[in-house]
Amino acid sequence: MTPTTPDYWSKAKADLRKRDQTLKRIIDSYRGEIMTLRGDAFFTLARSITGQQISVKAADSVWKKLSDRVGKMTPDIIANTNAETLRACGLSERKVIYLHGVANHFLDNKKRIACWPAMPDEDIIAELTEIKGIGRWTAEMFLIFGLGRPDVFPLDDLGLLKGIYHHYGLGEKMPIKQIIAIGESWRPWRSLGTWYMWRALDPLPVIY
Repeated sequence: MTPTTPDYWSKAKADLRKRDQTLKRIIDSYRGEIMTLRGDAFFTLARSITGQQISVKAADSVWKKLSDRVGKMTPDIIANTNAETLRACGLSERKVIYLHGVANHFLDNKKRIACWPAMPDEDIIAELTEIKGIGRWTAEMFLIFGLGRPDVFPLDDLGLLKGIYHHYGLGEKMPIKQIIAIGESWRPWRSLGTWYMWRALDPLPVIY
């Protein structure tokens, strides 16, 4: 699969550069860098599960081992890869269960999954979080990186919060109402604002 750029990226970047001086400075610091989309629903969800509650660097390491071991990341391949093999790649027992569950869900619900691109964000989140191992954060990563939705604001994401604390709060924690207000000021491009908070915090671009 060839990574692509979200179709909203240039417009969103130009808009937020005009409206938010903090984001303008960060965007200008990473000229030429863009968020990339995989365009593969299962790949994105599997990558998101792998990255749950660990650093970008650690997630990349586990993902590389997993990709080298199983090859192409498809529901049928993961569903038929035994737990011992997956654990040997650095996945926890719980994440192995989650990956198998998501793989089987994709194999059993192909028609329903084909409807996701046309559904509203919150409806997709509600449906995804019915799958064991997928919480709101994982569903939001799917919306951002799998479907290229422009206005996702993952409030449970530690990287986003740390970025906002650093760039808008002088390094101090901020009340949740204030964080939400910053996100509101980024509408309808909160996905882009979130990505730049990640980018300014981590030496590796975030991708799922």
